[in-house]
Amino acid sequence: MIRKIIRFIVKLLFYCLGISIGLVVLFKFVPVPATPLMFIRSFEQLSNGEKIVWKRDWISIEEMGIPIQKAVIASEDGKFTSHNGFDFKAIEKAYRDNKNGKAIKGGSTISQQTAKNVFLWQGRSYFRKGLEAYFTVLIEFIWGKERIMEVYLNSIEIGNGIYGIEAASQYWFNKPAKKLTQTEAAAIAAILPNPRKFKAKNGSTYIKRRTQTIKSQMNLYRNPDY
Repeated sequence: MIRKIIRFIVKLLFYCLGISIGLVVLFKFVPVPATPLMFIRSFEQLSNGEKIVWKRDWISIEEMGIPIQKAVIASEDGKFTSHNGFDFKAIEKAYRDNKNGKAIKGGSTISQQTAKNVFLWQGRSYFRKGLEAYFTVLIEFIWGKERIMEVYLNSIEIGNGIYGIEAASQYWFNKPAKKLTQTEAAAIAAILPNPRKFKAKNGSTYIKRRTQTIKSQMNLYRNPDY
């Protein structure tokens, strides 16, 4: 009986490994149709008696323009083009701040956020973080930086029921993502920590200050060379 259980567990692990690698390879070439968070938000809206809002338009990285790419790098992951998926100094700092009770700035890279958004659920358990690390390694190896950025900007939540930079650009500024100015791109990046609370257009004083900070940091980065 014990041997049967062990064989079953081993087979299950191999199946899960094969499926996970297969999905990562598939999404290297085809658009990610939806993410777990999109379904969760739709369920929340339905449970609250609200109309389901789900706005998303997948576009290629060439259609996004450079400003929004530089803005999210400046805002979320300054070492995106140089690290291998993990920024260990940022993770260590986030751990220290958490331990000391300070305001926490997430240590997750854009690669980690993409792995979580596309393949996993929200949460802070060690099991989920372990899976996040596993998928981060996979997408770094199989996708590469350009594809990670493309999927990230097509999948992130940027408003209530607004997903991806094209839908966000149309929603907040009534223009395609490629025509975003540096200020507009910085404003969108500024609301990413809490996109359902903050506004990219006519936002709070805090968001306006954060927008200017991100915009000034954008000038420190060259155009992304993936």
